[in-house]
Amino acid sequence: MQHRAAWSHEGGTWAVPGGAVDVGESPLQAALREAAEEAAVPAASVQPRHAWTIDHGTWAYTTVVADAVGPISPQRLDGESEELRWVRVRDIPALPLHSGFAAGWPRVQPLLAQHEVVVVDAANVVGSRPDGWWNDRAGAATRLLERVAGLAEQGLPAPTALLADISGRSAAWPDWVVVLEGQARSAVAPVGVTAVRADSSGDDAIVSRVTQAGRDGRIVTVVTADRELRQRVQAAGGRSVGPRVLLDALDALADKP
Repeated sequence: MQHRAAWSHEGGTWAVPGGAVDVGESPLQAALREAAEEAAVPAASVQPRHAWTIDHGTWAYTTVVADAVGPISPQRLDGESEELRWVRVRDIPALPLHSGFAAGWPRVQPLLAQHEVVVVDAANVVGSRPDGWWNDRAGAATRLLERVAGLAEQGLPAPTALLADISGRSAAWPDWVVVLEGQARSAVAPVGVTAVRADSSGDDAIVSRVTQAGRDGRIVTVVTADRELRQRVQAAGGRSVGPRVLLDALDALADKP
């Protein structure tokens, strides 16, 4: 948390580091830059999970929720902070909060406990579009993995069928798991995507992932058109969508300038 400098808007109150979005920046890029400039938070040490946006038409304010995945030693680098301090979630309401942060906190706080995973049935997704995959299954799976890595980096707009219906989100960055079987097991997985190389049944590997994620309290969405697998996923506590939902998201990302 950031104890705001006395000269700043509502000085003396507490909020989180932030600032204006530069030309050409996304809200996530701006949040990472501001956190680095004001509090020495390395971008490589955080994994974004959710974004929540208040849109007033002429301007908007986005709060990004992220996990710490590397070392973070907050430091006051400029005059915008009187102090930087780690604060337990339960203790935040007791602080004299900036009015904007106080208004948004009740909506942002529930996102802290939400962790989502998208599990992709690679064989089913690749086989849903005729691109010559039957001649080179490993190559087709590698192309899918590379495209999914793009979504992992850019995040998904919310709401979308690939995500659970969590009110208030404007974007999310779930974990991505792609299950490979048969000849596709040799596909190369890029950074940002976990490849599971099934020794035998890809369906069994997917259901196992859903079951384990449920035990860990995570929300799981499986991408497959296989009717029997979708029934098994539902029985294991997960949700499922068809390949078209994922392919549309990948195509939309490819069309971005």
